[in-house]
Amino acid sequence: MQYICVYCASSNPQDADLVKITAELGQSIAKSGYGLVYGGAGVGLMGVLAQAVMEAGAPVCGVFPRLLSKRELNTLVLTEMHQVDTMAERKQMMAEKASAFVALPGGIGTMDELCECLSWSSLGIHRKPVVIYNVKGYYDKLLAFFDDTVAMGFMPADFRQSIVTAQNPEELFQAISAYQAPPLPDWM
Repeated sequence: MQYICVYCASSNPQDADLVKITAELGQSIAKSGYGLVYGGAGVGLMGVLAQAVMEAGAPVCGVFPRLLSKRELNTLVLTEMHQVDTMAERKQMMAEKASAFVALPGGIGTMDELCECLSWSSLGIHRKPVVIYNVKGYYDKLLAFFDDTVAMGFMPADFRQSIVTAQNPEELFQAISAYQAPPLPDWM
C-alpha cells in the first residue's frame, strides 16, 4: 500500500467549504488506491480527512505526539496509530511512510511541515512529490513569496518550478503521477 501524507489543520475553519473540500479529497485518496498517513488528530480538518478516507475503505495511519494528547483528541479508530514523543519524530515517521505529500489549508503547524518537506526535497533527503493543494487560492501569497525568493536569488528557478499545486483531486493525482524530482544542487 502506498500512502499519501497530508498536512492540514487540527482546527475547524471558518469557511465551511474547506470541510467539504477536505472530505472530497479523503474520498479521492481512497478511490485512487492510496492510504492516508497524517498527524493522527480526530478533530478539525484532520478528523474530517481521516474519517472520509476510512469511510471510503482505505487504511489510515495516524502519527500522534504524546504532548498533544489533550489538545488534538482522537476518538477515531484508525488502521494504525503510532504515538511518538516529539514533533520531529512525528514528521520523520510520516515522511518515511509517505509516497507523496499534500498540504491542505492549515495554520503554522501545516506551514512548518510543508516548508520542512520542501526543504528536504531541495536537499535530496527525499525525492517524492510535494503538492500544495491551493483550494480557494489559500496558498496564493505563499506561492508569490516563493517567486520573490527566486527573484532575490534565494531559491533556484528549477526548484521553484518543481513545487506543484493543484486545485482539485484530478489535478492532484495527475501532479503526483507526472512528478519529476528537481535537480540536486551542484554541490551535492
